[in-house]
Amino acid sequence: MQILCGAKACLLLLTSVVADRAAAEFAVCNQTFDVVNVSIGRFETEDFVTRGWWTIGPNQCANVIREPLDARYIYVFAKDIFGKEILDGATPFCIADKRFVIRGREDCLVRGHLPARFIEVDTQRTERWTLFLAPASD
Repeated sequence: MQILCGAKACLLLLTSVVADRAAAEFAVCNQTFDVVNVSIGRFETEDFVTRGWWTIGPNQCANVIREPLDARYIYVFAKDIFGKEILDGATPFCIADKRFVIRGREDCLVRGHLPARFIEVDTQRTERWTLFLAPASD
């Protein structure tokens, strides 16, 4: 188990391996007291792609990737319902205010998108991964 803490939330990174590829997925579970909006990024075919938003209530989970994980690294951005970022990410990607699929990570503003810093999650090439957003310990 690995724990990463940001300004407002900590992440508990857990992994479980399953034999059935149909059950492969990347899930995000919200163990904070707030509703969070989550976006993910990953390398697909020839470029990085970001997708959003999944709205996850307290003590709820969302399967944000439902097919077998084919990328070792998944990138995650989360903010609360007031727009405050809750993770301290370092990897730049593009996001938008409404639901989106954005191909490419460069020149976000020039292309009409917003820049954001995502955390990098190393799935260690497993078929199934669950990321837990937990309240920050003060």
